[in-house]
Amino acid sequence: MKTAIVTDSTAYLTKEEREKYSIHMVPLSVVIDQQSYEEEVSITTVEFYDKVRNEKQLPKTTQPAIGKFVAKYQELAEDYDEVITIHLSSGISGTYQGAIQAGDMVEQIEVFGFDSEIACAVQGFYAIQAAKMAAEGKNAKEILPVLDDMRKSMEAYFIVNDLAHLQRGGRLSAGAALIGGLLQIKPILYFNDKIIEPFEKIRTRKKAMKRVEELLADAVNRHQTLDVTIIHANCPEEGQQWMDELQSQYPQCSFKLSYFGPVIGTHLGEGSVGMGWFKKNA
Repeated sequence: MKTAIVTDSTAYLTKEEREKYSIHMVPLSVVIDQQSYEEEVSITTVEFYDKVRNEKQLPKTTQPAIGKFVAKYQELAEDYDEVITIHLSSGISGTYQGAIQAGDMVEQIEVFGFDSEIACAVQGFYAIQAAKMAAEGKNAKEILPVLDDMRKSMEAYFIVNDLAHLQRGGRLSAGAALIGGLLQIKPILYFNDKIIEPFEKIRTRKKAMKRVEELLADAVNRHQTLDVTIIHANCPEEGQQWMDELQSQYPQCSFKLSYFGPVIGTHLGEGSVGMGWFKKNA
């Protein structure tokens, strides 16, 4: 039984990671000034932030057409017996539903869906774990329960400079955005029941980052060893510095630097930072 692993571009796995773990990727797109770009394919993250920095209109984001998934599954059916397709939270995008609908349309191969209920490198953790198990010959019925178990310790928090992006993009309530803007709050946001909500409202970015560090410390106390990702929106030096400081504090944990690419960056805005983790596998 050969199991293929598919995810979408918002997992922000590097090309090297996708090749190393044999993970197949279907891209979402951003539309800038009426021009559509497939993220991770026809536009890089740096190019995206350069293009939109002075744009008055927020880019639009679009999920993959169902036909893209159908074509990918049909292609994989030539070499695999089944597919596990892992996607960003169904609460903020129709990508997961589209992937499932496409699976129902393809008869040559069985498709199993997994809603990460989250996004970015934390979503990527699921894809990498699934791919490692698939490489060992494990099938979907063995892999999916492990992903469900990972969810129990999976946490992610992020801090944005401006809530307007999330509010204009429909990913956060107008009320929450207004409160943040009026009080100059830098709220810590998180995924709760598949959607983005404020976790805590904090006055400054520095204090917000310190609070996330406290949440990490609490998770280390509970789980001992973690896989951790630091995520940045085109501020790699800040992300690297934050990661280096935490790596020295928690040498028992594994750290990875990642990024908010065009689709998620559209909704968070340049300069956002985040952190996510889950209990390290034995």
